[in-house]
Amino acid sequence: MKQLKKYILYTGLFAATLSTFSCKKFLEDNIDKGSLNDATQWATEANADIFLNDVYNQLPDIYSQAESLDNMTDDNDGGFYYSSYKYKQGILDAASTNYGLFGGAAVGAATISRYNWTAAFNAIRRCNLFIQKINQNKANYSAAWFNKRLDEARFHRAFHYSNLFLLMGGLPLIFEPQTRTDTVNLYKSRSTYAETFNFLVSTMDTILNNKYLAVKYNKGQADAGRVTQGAALMLKAYLQLTAASPTYNATTSPAGPDPDKLAGFGNVDNNRWAVAAASFKKFMDDWGGTGKPYNLFPEDSTLWYEANEYNSEVILDRVHVPNIKGSNYEQYGGPVYVLGSYYTWGNYNPTQELVDEFEMANGKRITDPTSGYDPQNPYVGRDRRFYKWIVYDGAPYKMDWMTKTDTIYTRIDKVRPSLNEIDFASTDVSNTAYYSKKKLNPLNRPSTGLSGANYIYFRYTEVVLGYAEAQNEAVGPDASVYAAVNAVRARSSQPPLTPGMTQAEMRDAIRHERRVEFCYENKRFLDLIRWRIAHVVMNQPLHGMKISNTVPANNSGVWKYEPVLLGGGRGHIFANKQYIHPIPQPVIAQNTKLKQNPGY
Repeated sequence: MKQLKKYILYTGLFAATLSTFSCKKFLEDNIDKGSLNDATQWATEANADIFLNDVYNQLPDIYSQAESLDNMTDDNDGGFYYSSYKYKQGILDAASTNYGLFGGAAVGAATISRYNWTAAFNAIRRCNLFIQKINQNKANYSAAWFNKRLDEARFHRAFHYSNLFLLMGGLPLIFEPQTRTDTVNLYKSRSTYAETFNFLVSTMDTILNNKYLAVKYNKGQADAGRVTQGAALMLKAYLQLTAASPTYNATTSPAGPDPDKLAGFGNVDNNRWAVAAASFKKFMDDWGGTGKPYNLFPEDSTLWYEANEYNSEVILDRVHVPNIKGSNYEQYGGPVYVLGSYYTWGNYNPTQELVDEFEMANGKRITDPTSGYDPQNPYVGRDRRFYKWIVYDGAPYKMDWMTKTDTIYTRIDKVRPSLNEIDFASTDVSNTAYYSKKKLNPLNRPSTGLSGANYIYFRYTEVVLGYAEAQNEAVGPDASVYAAVNAVRARSSQPPLTPGMTQAEMRDAIRHERRVEFCYENKRFLDLIRWRIAHVVMNQPLHGMKISNTVPANNSGVWKYEPVLLGGGRGHIFANKQYIHPIPQPVIAQNTKLKQNPGY
């Protein structure tokens, strides 16, 4: 088992003792792991690693959260009992301290574990403390260890800051562990959007210029799971892509007046697109493609599997260990009933709007009258990814843990009723008549903590499509833009894009490709926000698919397919203030130097 997975294993076993855990080879035999103090914690590299391992454990545990960013979008119907239901009604309460998933006043995406203010700054404090302590005890460590671990901690601090930055804009930048007695430095004001952005990018530049971290780790290597130069360049490029986007690269914020420039730059600079494109291009030129560390993984449906950990596409992930620090994802996703038994919560239910985004296999969208799409036979001849990732009415369903293949029916059938029949009430069964099976570990029967499949934050496809987007916005659809998008499409056996597109047409094609390729990877929400189209997209009704027979008594008629509005008004309201999330009001009450975001 790889070293970092061993670290995480000890996290579970020794959480009660401040994560004093590690693989035995990293601890001296005469150190009591359960009684490390400030003196012994920093006395050796192995002991200091114990603290850093807990820093790794602060990475957002998305697989163990029933609520996800996808729930906040037009791609998924998560159910009325999640905070996303309230978020999609325009409710975003700055006064709330409820960071739970069920009930209470919604604070939108802040309910995701580690994306809320308190958890993120707790993680940032751990990073600051580690940096401070290894500098104070530098004589105890080799130069190679010190340099590498310092850059790892720098990355983690910036990563947690970036999660808040993407939702809340400018932040108070804190570089030392604060104490309650130091009232001079305890209360920090917020830096501007530009200042926070520059700090994050400069941190990644420091890591990249140092070159102390490996470019990539592969499965079986001792440090697989640790951060890399690849992760640093990816985070840098993604932040640059976001900052170049219309919501932030603008004179005004869509959320409202922003005199302190906390929610965006306050000006337009088209060169920001070129800067982002250059970062993505450097990644591809230096490290991407055949014979290089990163590349598109050949099979787009299995790259998340535990057997394929650290494959050529993985840039940054979170380690999971079965039964110790395992993933809960299989408990949440897939059909609710399998082979007649209840197995999952049915949280990931694609909307008809997402299903309609999947092209026909001939590369044409279903709205094209020449595509061959038949609305009364809608699941025939679609993009290969549709069959890999979406469970639809009549779909065969087989995971390795299952004894035989099941067929999932979501239709309304009075003759042979199905347990997965579309639900217009409040059970776990899908309200849309679809389920997502993307990323499910086929080895694990749905349960909590059983899966060892890692959660992937960034993968190489995001480099390729990120370059295509930034380059198209910077100079238009040149040959390199076509090549990038077509490489992703070719993996899924989709035809190349039509030549001769305008910049606007290519923009639409890239956004379409991102929506399909990254569905259920928590990308759509931030895309809608940064593209400044959330107020358009999220104020539209969402639909499921009602399938019924024209002669329900004996099914002697024809099966008809009727898109139906999702009940309760889900997906109908997006207020402009939701383009940026509020600083929690209780935090502002504690630190009056913090200014609130526009709209709150």
